[in-house]
Amino acid sequence: MERESFMDATTADILNQDYICIKVDREERPDIDRIYMNFVQASTGSGGWPMSVWLTPDLKPFFGGTYFSPESQYGRPGFKSLLTQIADSWAKESGQIEAMAEEIHEGLKAQLKTELGASLDISADMLSQGASTFARQFDSGYGGFGRAPKFPRPSVLHFLHRVALREGLESDAGQEILAMSTQSLRAMAAGGIYDHLGGGFHRYSVDRTWHVPHFEKMLYDQSQLVTAYLEAYQLTGDAFFAGVARGILHYVSRDMTAPGGGFYSAEDADSLVSAESTEHSEGAFYIWAQAEIEALLGGDAALFHYVYGVESDGNVTSDPHQEFTSKNILKQQHSVAEAAVKFKQSEARITEALESARQRLLEARSQRPRPNLDDKILTAWNGLMISAYARAYNALGDPEYLEAATRAAVFLKTNLVEPESQTLLRSFREKPSGIEAFTIDYACLIQGLLDLYEAGFDSQWLQWAESLQQKQDALFWDETDGGYFASSANDPSVIIRMEAYTDGALPSDNSVAARNLLRLSAMLNKPQWSEQADQILRAASGQSVGAIPQMLAALDFALQKPQQIVIAGSSDSPDTQTLRGIINQRFHPHRIVLLADGAEGQAFLAKHEEAYEAMQAIEGKATAYICEDFTCERPSNDPEVIQELLR
Repeated sequence: MERESFMDATTADILNQDYICIKVDREERPDIDRIYMNFVQASTGSGGWPMSVWLTPDLKPFFGGTYFSPESQYGRPGFKSLLTQIADSWAKESGQIEAMAEEIHEGLKAQLKTELGASLDISADMLSQGASTFARQFDSGYGGFGRAPKFPRPSVLHFLHRVALREGLESDAGQEILAMSTQSLRAMAAGGIYDHLGGGFHRYSVDRTWHVPHFEKMLYDQSQLVTAYLEAYQLTGDAFFAGVARGILHYVSRDMTAPGGGFYSAEDADSLVSAESTEHSEGAFYIWAQAEIEALLGGDAALFHYVYGVESDGNVTSDPHQEFTSKNILKQQHSVAEAAVKFKQSEARITEALESARQRLLEARSQRPRPNLDDKILTAWNGLMISAYARAYNALGDPEYLEAATRAAVFLKTNLVEPESQTLLRSFREKPSGIEAFTIDYACLIQGLLDLYEAGFDSQWLQWAESLQQKQDALFWDETDGGYFASSANDPSVIIRMEAYTDGALPSDNSVAARNLLRLSAMLNKPQWSEQADQILRAASGQSVGAIPQMLAALDFALQKPQQIVIAGSSDSPDTQTLRGIINQRFHPHRIVLLADGAEGQAFLAKHEEAYEAMQAIEGKATAYICEDFTCERPSNDPEVIQELLR
């Protein structure tokens, strides 16, 4: 529609004559997008983007849809015809249209009203129901859930990891549940949805086998998939999963990180076909002709072709728009072990040759016209990425990851906090946008700060998380039914305050918030926050379990008493780092980790729970206190004893 209608002079004349046109960036204003998307879905039976909605002057919708062709065809009015018809109707019958819009508005409010399901069961049965639901959706042939188009759905993977652990990793049930995730993660990393040269994942696959992607790269996908691969690594000990996580993080550090430390939003799917061309094509930056690879790799080309499925006529079998004719989308067709047998070389030599080949192709690809970069810095998405880097530091121990998470947190605190009110702002591009943040921004940033605190033990991040949670409560909490509204009450452009519980490409703000409240309650002994989390879980319990995997992950946390691990010692001492490494060897979603540093950090903790005040290192060595409900085992500074207690 951008090319067909919005760049068309005739269409522009009609629009400018009869309408006030408002273009909404749905990433900057997800609250507005959500309201009108609900209207389009309710009135047409489906939704999607581009989305066009016609509003009365007081912003109430009365007509909408997704794609409209520029000209009338197949008995359906084209965009220009529709614009003229609606303008004519408004001129003659505006009173009737406004009355209809008012009815629609009241109907939307009734439909979207979330009632607290106080009598609904929020037991572990919901977790079993969720696991069964995803097992029915699981594609046992190619991994993932459903057929095509196929999305990574990291929220589902996060949930499955927790249920597998709950069932027991040694049990058949636990292994079956975990296998749904690990098979999916392996298949995605082998497919064309993964960038085998530069790292990072594309948005989704148009086919069942993960081969042909929609080539857009989104920051929120990278962050959530890093976490999924890290959890799989901690659950299995398989270095493959750690390697994929490292590849994603390397991509984000190289291509998606602003000089000040914040993270950019996305890279487009299409780009110029060549530096000399004015034609754009989807995937042009990423696809290869066999001859191009041979010219660059010489004698290593045959090995590369074998491993990555490169064919002389191209390897894309489904190409309805003829964008990939004679081109190859790299996918891992054969393993290093299979290549070692075929080419009669050691696996070490094969690995070395492939790494060299990928590097040469990456360097050549960097000379092509790049896809456009969406250099908005969004608070919520940055919060998720801070989480990913912080958890990567804990799982993998690379100090660069902690540094990246810390730089991003400093950037947000410096640039995306309104100085007088201390409220968050939604976005930054060259300067703060002035758009106030939404619940999703608070929730995702609080999660990131809690993970960052548990990685580096800098108490300023825990203190900021507490302050942001208090601000989130003041701005968004539904005092009547519980749960958080998506936006605050002081924005006149929002005609309905909505609450979100179902997970999409991003987890819902309430699902992230529920787990934040539970973690903060366990860290700072604030039972009122645990009670608020319970209200959110009850409000969500009427939803289909297949639509709330991240909420189910929060429920898993709520049903298990969290284990509090307090390390008494200096944050940067070698023995503290040794204990931190032991604690993070395995995936333990029900643990919180705190540091009693004998200084400001411990004083902050003791202000909330006096039990923290007495915790100190024994004989000058970092000491672990392993507690439940602030009742602790005998403290120890012996790594072997601590490992056994953690088991």
